[in-house]
Amino acid sequence: MLILQIIIGICFTGIVVTLFLESKDYLTYSLLFLFIIGISSYFLNKDLFTDPDIADNIILAIDWNVIVFLVCLFSIVEILNDQKVFHEIALKIVNRFHNHPRKMFYALSITSTFIATIIEDLSVAIVFVPIVIEACKKMRIDPTPYLFGVTICINLASTLTPFGSAENIIIANHFGLSLHWHLIYLGIYFLVGLAITLFFLDIFVLKGYIKNFEYSQKSAIPGYFDPNEDVGMSEVHENPPMIDKMLHRATLQDIKFKYLQEGPKGGVLQQAELIQIPESAHILDIKIEKSVFRKNIVGLLIFVVILVTISNIIIAGVLGLLLFLFLNPVEIFPGKRPEPSVSTYLHKIDAKLIYFFIILFLTVFFMGKAGLTNIIENLVESVSHHNTFVLAIGLLIITSLLSGLLDDAPITILFLPIIQDLINTGLYSDNALFIAFTLGINLGGNFLPQGAACDMMTLELARKNGVENFTYKSLTIVGGLFALLHILLGIGYIYIFTELII
Repeated sequence: MLILQIIIGICFTGIVVTLFLESKDYLTYSLLFLFIIGISSYFLNKDLFTDPDIADNIILAIDWNVIVFLVCLFSIVEILNDQKVFHEIALKIVNRFHNHPRKMFYALSITSTFIATIIEDLSVAIVFVPIVIEACKKMRIDPTPYLFGVTICINLASTLTPFGSAENIIIANHFGLSLHWHLIYLGIYFLVGLAITLFFLDIFVLKGYIKNFEYSQKSAIPGYFDPNEDVGMSEVHENPPMIDKMLHRATLQDIKFKYLQEGPKGGVLQQAELIQIPESAHILDIKIEKSVFRKNIVGLLIFVVILVTISNIIIAGVLGLLLFLFLNPVEIFPGKRPEPSVSTYLHKIDAKLIYFFIILFLTVFFMGKAGLTNIIENLVESVSHHNTFVLAIGLLIITSLLSGLLDDAPITILFLPIIQDLINTGLYSDNALFIAFTLGINLGGNFLPQGAACDMMTLELARKNGVENFTYKSLTIVGGLFALLHILLGIGYIYIFTELII
């Protein structure tokens, strides 16, 4: 059995490692490792395959409720992206607040975070990040603080609902955690964590960029002179080119002089009073039919109601998909009337992720049969001394570190049976362990960029668009510090819950 455990452990590690090899197809190698696990189990654990129900057990090891719901959810996201619904939301924000960069920062960060509580965070990043970068270019401000705001806050979004990430869907379905449970037990943490995160991002990241933006805006205004610098009127009249020299940086065309006047204390040229003709209300524009946007927003609200009221995620997912299919019929044949078409969008979803989850479910099944999950469970429980708080903190730290260093998907599926066995002992508060597990899986992604697909996607989009200050190094430093902050907040929250509430 020890040899089998070593083989399976190596194969599981190989599955995780292939995720970070961009030149390799991780699905192909994951399937190869799963095949090795299956063959090894057949020859080294023959008792497993003498069970007449082994075929059924292998099939049922896959959480098909989660798989079907993910297919429906990914299809809905593709429909909304195809109709540019989230693009319109992002555009409305940047067009309204582009003259107020701090307000735009808060609006973008908060809006993207709440959207990510319903729709998977990677999709939100794919939509928001390019629009943020383009808007900042038009505003002549570095997009770096906005990208930090979106990526760091989005990782918090998964803690509020069971739909914010694929991992949350898996956890919630396995343990029967509803939206109501998340709002009751994690809602306060989410709101406090988001508020503190935005505050520190504003103070330590955004503030410096805002100062540079405000100075560049003023220096670009014709007639703007440094009020701290006294210039005698005689000097200006004797040297008319001085005025041209002062105004040579003028870039805003819709500004005119009203007057120049001599200062009250004798010969001081005061800052020119200016008349600014209102600028265009839009700095970015995408042609989107208003009726399409409105009906999909209504559809999105109905979908939220469906998720809240229907506990069966398969029924909820299928109903939501049918709703958006009928709201957005497509022209299958030229000249024919548009019709609902699920096949159109099934071709667009990233099926590799769904196949990868299936492989992970099967891998963890064989790990459990080989006794590997029991070994990990005993190691985790050995440090707790049957104390719920200590066990919850240990679980939070272990899962967050593993999620950050490796990837949250395999860590989530690996720990499902471990958490279940710990709860079955009856020695620990199940809600405390659920809180620790959910926080650990979702918060660890900021320790290293490879721990969250959203972070890696934002880095790639920033690289393609030439954002110099948003790099792997800067995201590792800033993201790691905020991940540490979130973990510390989580420890404090779990302490309050275990020691003062239960």
